Amino acid sequence: MPIALLALTVSAFAIGTTEFVIVGLIPTIAADLAVSLPSAGLLVSLYALGVAIGAPLLTALTGHMPRKHLLLALMALFTAGNLLAWHAPGYESLIAARVLTGLAHGVFFSIGSTIATSLVPKERAASAIAIMFTGLTVALVTGVPLGTLVGQHFGWRATFLAVSALGVVAFFASLLFVPPRIPHTPPASLLRQLEVLAQPRLLMVYAKTALGYGGSFIAFTFLAPILQQVSGFSAAAVSLVLLVYGVSVAAGNLWGGKLADRHGPIRALQLIFLLLAAVLLMLTFTAPHPVLALLTVLLWGAVAFGNVPGLQVYVVQQAERHAPHAVDVASGLNIAAFNLGIAGGAWAGGLIVANAGLMHTPWVGALVVLLAFGLTTWSGRLDRLAACAT
Repeated sequence: MPIALLALTVSAFAIGTTEFVIVGLIPTIAADLAVSLPSAGLLVSLYALGVAIGAPLLTALTGHMPRKHLLLALMALFTAGNLLAWHAPGYESLIAARVLTGLAHGVFFSIGSTIATSLVPKERAASAIAIMFTGLTVALVTGVPLGTLVGQHFGWRATFLAVSALGVVAFFASLLFVPPRIPHTPPASLLRQLEVLAQPRLLMVYAKTALGYGGSFIAFTFLAPILQQVSGFSAAAVSLVLLVYGVSVAAGNLWGGKLADRHGPIRALQLIFLLLAAVLLMLTFTAPHPVLALLTVLLWGAVAFGNVPGLQVYVVQQAERHAPHAVDVASGLNIAAFNLGIAGGAWAGGLIVANAGLMHTPWVGALVVLLAFGLTTWSGRLDRLAACAT
């Protein structure tokens, strides 16, 4: 395994911790800042919105920068954003800090995916992306539960200080191990790169990415309140449940990468989206029973992030076919789509919680994920028609 790929994984771990630790801290932040649960949930939405803006736009604007220099600048910005969150005097300033951190996140994963695939043979592309995204899943295993625990015992600000330290570690990992010259295609003009938005096949990928993640985050954003108010877990026990979820995610992410390498991204995504919809629907009925809820969360983790390698590989494949001059930007737009889905899912979940109640979030999320399955099936059919035409 190239050591540069491990450096990317370390950075992904730091970024994954700051993105998802907020889920476990929503009740704590809501109580401390005297805001409602849906308002605290906006910290997830607005961070994701920062990612969505940063991924395509800043990726295009920084296309001429050497990849290593860009990585180092991103990790410095990430660290600064978390330090600002640590010092945030109130709700509005915390939102601003989260959006700033999200800008770094978006560019990192858009260029990270293409760097990762350049480090390995083509037939291992999905596995390379899965290894990099393992940083996210390991963050769910360790960073998120520990960050939640720190936030519950020492205050949520201490969590952001700890994440800032992770950013420093990630900066030096990139400084030491990422090679100075990483090959990448010289970018076209900004307007030419953004022409990818006029490619129907790429727009279809972005739509299923947003729907697949949006459906999951309708419920995941409010997992901690569900576990405490419906399942009856204590605040401390929620950290342990998130640990179980993270272990399952780590295994599911690697499994998803191997599945996409072996059977192709379309077949892998069809299976994963179907399983994800089934698990979300199951949570509607199992949440009031602690043991069954725990088992459902375990299953949820196994499929929640398994679609990432397939989606990233598929968007790169489609970009190489339809927009070869802007592969990095096409990849960045898919990262934006992930986070538009997260932002939309968290926002929609907040509306559902405010107007209908917590336990309507899982089954609504399942319906949205089924839309992603439908688009995936349609994409596969179009691929077959295009192959026959040639």
